Amino acid sequence: MDAINIPEAQVVPLEHMAQGIEGLRIVFVNVFGISHADGSWTLVDCGLPLSAPLIRKWAERHFGTAPNAIVLTHGHFDHVSAAGELAEHWDRPIYAHPLEQPYLNGTKEYAAPNFSAGGGMMSLLSPLLPRGPVNLGSRLRELAVFAEGESTLAEMPGWQIKHTPGHTPGHVSLFRPDDRTLLAGDAFCTTKPESFFAAAIKQEPELHGPPAYFTSDWNQARRSVQLLAGLGPQTLAPGHGQPVSGSRAAASLRELAARFEEIAVPDNRKPAA
Repeated sequence: MDAINIPEAQVVPLEHMAQGIEGLRIVFVNVFGISHADGSWTLVDCGLPLSAPLIRKWAERHFGTAPNAIVLTHGHFDHVSAAGELAEHWDRPIYAHPLEQPYLNGTKEYAAPNFSAGGGMMSLLSPLLPRGPVNLGSRLRELAVFAEGESTLAEMPGWQIKHTPGHTPGHVSLFRPDDRTLLAGDAFCTTKPESFFAAAIKQEPELHGPPAYFTSDWNQARRSVQLLAGLGPQTLAPGHGQPVSGSRAAASLRELAARFEEIAVPDNRKPAA
């Protein structure tokens, strides 16, 4: 699988990547904190198993108080594992898209991974990775869905929550129109997702598709990237890899959308010629 190169100068730190947004990388996955004008903040995604103490310490240092809510881009183990513990500690709700609820309320596990997707060790190891079901209990809430799959949340003023399925059925991405900041979850990555452990060290500035071994619907994944590219985002903050900002951010995402099958879709999921 190919990639789109991004100039090193446009790769920005997880901290202070955009106004009011802080990020924390835990091994190979990112969580984000979004501050609001009223002094509150929202946690987006919850990292790997055993990461709750790390997230709490980071939150205390940067925000000094509990978040108003937790929002999950999707329910894969590397984005959700600390959610239950954090929600109980802070006494806060956890929001996810309605189509993601079965994977978060103990009802359903994700489909078996595509371990032969290629690209690196993570694909080969993917059958060993947890895929649920996770049960977040009474803390779990559904995002309200309006026209064209969009949601808003009172706890996140000024943000649009876009339904971007493909990687999972209820995957969402978060967009702030005022400065065109995009938190993409796993809709795409800025590091090679099939070799996260190597990428966690090097963090090469490249735009890739979603993690191939756990992406359930490639047609939907392509449409989701096309939708996000159409927003013209100026800062891209993915779940895996460094944030990217500047004049080439939107152009790089448009290129990924245009060449999605070539760059993102593994050979064993491409249509027969």
